[in-house]
Amino acid sequence: MVKLNKIYTRTGDDGTTGLVDGSRVSKTDARMQAIGDVDETNSAIGVAIAALDDAELGAALARIQNDLFDLGADLATPGEDFTPTEMTLRIIPAQVARLEAEIDAMNAGVPPLRSFILPGGAAASLHLARAIARRAERSAVATAQGGAGGVNPQALIYLNRLSDFLFVACRLVNLRAGGDVLWVPGGAR
Repeated sequence: MVKLNKIYTRTGDDGTTGLVDGSRVSKTDARMQAIGDVDETNSAIGVAIAALDDAELGAALARIQNDLFDLGADLATPGEDFTPTEMTLRIIPAQVARLEAEIDAMNAGVPPLRSFILPGGAAASLHLARAIARRAERSAVATAQGGAGGVNPQALIYLNRLSDFLFVACRLVNLRAGGDVLWVPGGAR
């Protein structure tokens, strides 16, 4: 259990921050960018939950928010051993499988795409969360490819599925509110 009595520690005043293994990195390090983007994704999902009137989707999004805290801890734990322990949080295949099952269940309720869709409508806040999730994925991939101490492959897969989940959730929310906002090629000329 986490217990924080004091919010400021002054240890980051020099522009560095601590990782789970005790090492310190610059706050501009690629790993910290990825962690920050995951945190921003989580915050955007919180905004989306507040805008939704759907208890079932809200509960799924709340589970995702919890997963994103796990994912942030995973990213903050460099190394090459991605086995979860009591003291080391790691994203595991079951979390990815749950997202995939939820995507499939939501997708069964929406018609096939016949056009690209615009990020708007009743699901606008979810579209914003989806776009931020894509950025978090790019940041995590950049960290993994940069050789900065390893990134759990399951964390990368989770982020990829998360944007898929959010896209299908957008379609479902907009369907219930009248339909997707369709792109009209050249329609604003």
